[in-house]
Amino acid sequence: MANPILVEVFRGETVESVHRGSVAVVDGDGKVVLETGDVDRPVFPRSAVKAIQALPFVESGAADAYGFEERHIALAGASHSGQPEHAELALSMLKRAGMDETALECGAHWPTRQDAALDLARKGGRPSALHNNCSGKHSGFVCTCRHLGIDPTGYVKAGHKSQEFVREAMEAVTGAAHAAAACGTDGCSIPTYAVPLRNLALGFARMATGAGLAPEKAKAAKRILSACMAEPFYVAGTDRFDTRLMQAAKGRLFAKVGAEGVYCAAIPELGFGIALKCDDGAARAAEVMVASVLARLLPAGDPLVGELGDLANPQLTNWNGIKVGRLQPAATVD
Repeated sequence: MANPILVEVFRGETVESVHRGSVAVVDGDGKVVLETGDVDRPVFPRSAVKAIQALPFVESGAADAYGFEERHIALAGASHSGQPEHAELALSMLKRAGMDETALECGAHWPTRQDAALDLARKGGRPSALHNNCSGKHSGFVCTCRHLGIDPTGYVKAGHKSQEFVREAMEAVTGAAHAAAACGTDGCSIPTYAVPLRNLALGFARMATGAGLAPEKAKAAKRILSACMAEPFYVAGTDRFDTRLMQAAKGRLFAKVGAEGVYCAAIPELGFGIALKCDDGAARAAEVMVASVLARLLPAGDPLVGELGDLANPQLTNWNGIKVGRLQPAATVD
């Protein structure tokens, strides 16, 4: 059975396109709050789980050993835009561990924010691994290895101790086996595992509440989410959806995009974790889905609901700035 239509795209007042998907919302004890579509089908969460992947970085004591602040921890869970502030902060993390950008194994790409890429090119610069959207996460991996006395060389490979730490953290938090048969390679070269949306939602409910986690892991989880909510620019970048959403929420919501239409989120005050997947991988639809689900879960009359509603109903304009249509959640989500 096909997943339901969750987002409609209008041109004028006529539906031009639709996006199907699935959504899971659970609390820290695993109780289902909301389910739409096939939430048992394994999906690759990609970058949506970077906050969980950062657990060894904090729990091992590496973050404290190198004197890292909230913005450093936020960058370790980021898919940043490669702006100068992001690249410089990643380099500063590496330097505190006695390393530099040559230690990064994530690959290089131009900053994803156009003005940052143009400025770099205008100055005759070339992109390095520091501009990779995953450089903060990889800097966290390197720092964890250095703190624990582990050679970081090859840290992106599944058999390396670094990725064993990450896999163990993912299994402990989501409750899902991360088996070799379900393993793929992410864009930044580390392993990524396909698991059901319900387990990903459970993972973020546990990150928010600490339920089912050992005390030190629960403490680290809360610290990571708090850092991301306090420093959303370092999680994403200027005018990025994650940044805009968490800035609007002012410390009340966590949200993190993943490639191919995935989003994970948490509402700490309610103890809810959210995971969703847009079937066709469209980021624009996944943004509408996560904003509308978050708005639905908050109490009626909460001022934040209105701000989330605006994010869930973006207007479409043409190159002349003329409004030509809109995206909106379908009735199955709204």
